[in-house]
Amino acid sequence: MKIYTKKGDSGMTSLIGGSRVPKHHLRIESYGTVDELNANLGLLRDQNIAEELISDLLEIQDRLFTIGSQLAAEPGKSKMDLPKIFESDITFLENRIDEMDEELEPMRSFVLPGGHSFVSYCHIARCVCRRAERNIVHLAANEEVNDLIIQYLNRLSDYLFTLSRKLSKDFNIEEIKWTPRRG
Repeated sequence: MKIYTKKGDSGMTSLIGGSRVPKHHLRIESYGTVDELNANLGLLRDQNIAEELISDLLEIQDRLFTIGSQLAAEPGKSKMDLPKIFESDITFLENRIDEMDEELEPMRSFVLPGGHSFVSYCHIARCVCRRAERNIVHLAANEEVNDLIIQYLNRLSDYLFTLSRKLSKDFNIEEIKWTPRRG
């Protein structure tokens, strides 16, 4: 199988199910942003972090491929048996958030992203995750989208924020609190 097909040279691409849509179609933008998020998580996974966190990220990356495949399928037209997202996938993220949160000081203010590349990679991934979520919510206003996808991405951005705080704690990185300037 060749990596290039030349079928997209005109600015169109195919959905699973056969329809061709412009590459700027919101469905393409949605799963493309999920792919960008997945690549950012790969970068985070490549860092010198705990094996347990690497395992979490591998699990999450697998779920993102599942989400991407669901978004790439034309609603009602695909005959492929695609992988699915389940409530248990969301529960996995919630449980991991709760476990990490138990080790952290309570939040009393916003924190500025940064302090170490590990932490910054979490924040970049969180921002891409939020963009993917916004795109998919927009798509869901016009086309069929599994609600669990939106819930999963919403929870994933919370996971990534909590992970940034955990890595700050684990590597003794000061969290710089945002203090709004008045007057």
